Amino acid sequence: LSLCLSVSVCLSVSLSLILYLSLSLPLFLFVCFFINVCSYESGVLEDPMHPAPKSLYQMTTDPQEAPEMPEELDIEFKDGVPIKVTNLSDKSEKTGALQLFAYLNEVGGRHGVGRIDIVENRVIGMKSRGIYETPGGEILWKTHMDIETFTMDRELRRIKQGLALRFSEQIYQGLWWAPECEFTRACILKSQENVTGTVRFAVYRGQVYIRGRQSPYSLYNKELVSMDVQGDYNPDDAEGFIRICGLRLREYHRVRSVGGQISKGAGNS
Repeated sequence: LSLCLSVSVCLSVSLSLILYLSLSLPLFLFVCFFINVCSYESGVLEDPMHPAPKSLYQMTTDPQEAPEMPEELDIEFKDGVPIKVTNLSDKSEKTGALQLFAYLNEVGGRHGVGRIDIVENRVIGMKSRGIYETPGGEILWKTHMDIETFTMDRELRRIKQGLALRFSEQIYQGLWWAPECEFTRACILKSQENVTGTVRFAVYRGQVYIRGRQSPYSLYNKELVSMDVQGDYNPDDAEGFIRICGLRLREYHRVRSVGGQISKGAGNS
């Protein structure tokens, strides 16, 4: 259990969350360990300056040799869970957690997406270098992060980001069944209630490019933020806000200025 779960944390915090929300626990472990990622250690990789051999990679094409044209897709989320992927090039669709994830691995791998070379911190304290491939994981991470930012309140997302970091640590340490991990999962699950919508993205030469997004729960208000039309926001209101928010800084620099004058005078004497 610890081995399977620790592999998943090497992908990303959000990916572990997405897999957890999407799959039953046995399937979650299966995907994390057998389908989701390829990892490589030891040998020449133990020299942190030695580049990974090109022949090492099994899931991803070298970005320099990837297709010359990008591939554009839509991914739909419901309550934080990816439920459908549509390839806009050939109109193919994939649903179901396992099929969707395997397809993203295929598409992302074809375009060289999802390679990472890191030195990570092991639980016991040592640092270890690893090469990972997770094309589907990188696509899910970036698209989920986009729709989450689009639909989630700012302060709620700050709390959720902190919880996501703790969640990754708990998984890495094999604490899935611990009470603190159960609590963390419940909180994160609650945060995903309105994370619903569609993200359009392209994969090209090792990168995932977000092209657009839409959601019935979007907190983006075009009329409020528009620079072309007068909305409900009055820029004059910012003057008082800035003065109030700047009070702390003005006081800090006032005291600092007085302290500097005292120090300067003491030095002269």
